[in-house]
Amino acid sequence: MNRHRAWRACHDAAARWRMRRRQLLAALPLALLGLGARAQYAPVRRGTRLSFPRDHGAHPDYRTEWWYLTGWVTDPAGRDLGIQITFFRNRPLLQEANPSPFAPRQLLFAHAAVADPREGSLLHDQRAARAGLGLAEAGTHTTDVRLDDWSLVLEHDTYRSRIVSRAFGMELRFVATQAPMLQGVAGFSRKGEREAQASHYYSRPHLATEGDLTLHGRQVAVRGSAWLDHEWSSTILDERAAGWDWIGINLHDGGALMLFRIRGRDGGVLYVGGGLRDGRGRFRSLDRAEVAFEPLRTWRSPRTNVDYPVAMRVRAAGAQWVLQPLMDDQELDSRASTGTIYWEGAVRAMREGREVGRGYLELTGYWQPLRV
Repeated sequence: MNRHRAWRACHDAAARWRMRRRQLLAALPLALLGLGARAQYAPVRRGTRLSFPRDHGAHPDYRTEWWYLTGWVTDPAGRDLGIQITFFRNRPLLQEANPSPFAPRQLLFAHAAVADPREGSLLHDQRAARAGLGLAEAGTHTTDVRLDDWSLVLEHDTYRSRIVSRAFGMELRFVATQAPMLQGVAGFSRKGEREAQASHYYSRPHLATEGDLTLHGRQVAVRGSAWLDHEWSSTILDERAAGWDWIGINLHDGGALMLFRIRGRDGGVLYVGGGLRDGRGRFRSLDRAEVAFEPLRTWRSPRTNVDYPVAMRVRAAGAQWVLQPLMDDQELDSRASTGTIYWEGAVRAMREGREVGRGYLELTGYWQPLRV
């Protein structure tokens, strides 16, 4: 009898502890979130004036941000190569009141790629880490993004980037030759019918590029021209969106062309826009009626069986260009960092069979609908 009472008391105590433990575990996420649960992302507002060099830096109050460098370079043998370097910052809105340095208040991702026709497919690599602990940082005063041994830093009007990877490496300098190109209306770039579906967005076309490129352990000096996009937002895509097509082209006459379209999950087009700067520096923001994308040829990836429209005819402001890829296989698998697969490649802009520009074409959402 005494053993029974003792067993019952232990049983009840254990039951009470299990109940208390469940209550503590249920409350733990809220305790960790603290004030962060009530925090909000900063909104993108029309009329916000961009100020440099401050707006070259990170904007940690916004949800998503990226610094996106693409370009064409030539090695001493005269071979053309495409280069791409992208750093992403994301604010997950979790554990913002948690004082621990391990709290994921800001996340950083990066990927880089080299398009070399001799390889037949992209050489690429990626990184991901939470900000802090000396491993990853995004400075707020100017462009200063570092993730382990990868970096993109702006000093005066020169960007310096260092990428270290097993199959390739980059030590490149990108010198600004033109003023920032504010996209949309003074850097307020609509991405949908609703006012909130927008980003702050500027480009730096015609970056004079030089430095060293290492491929499979062999270092060569390269020179060329690049394009940088810097964009930040808290709400970009319509919930009906599948992905986007985007181009950034350095035109040989000194002009610059940026076009995009947001594709819907039903196969239609939700929104179109862009910007055109002519060779004399005059900028024109382009609306839906002035921009069109027409696929000319598709390529199917042998790895994912995804079809991409790698050759396009684009129209803007009464002119048209045909985009031809440096090589077909420029598919990038970034599931380990940004969680998606897409095509991002070097293209030539042709008019009447003559090359009039070079740049990059980005095709997202063809594998599965993109989530930003």
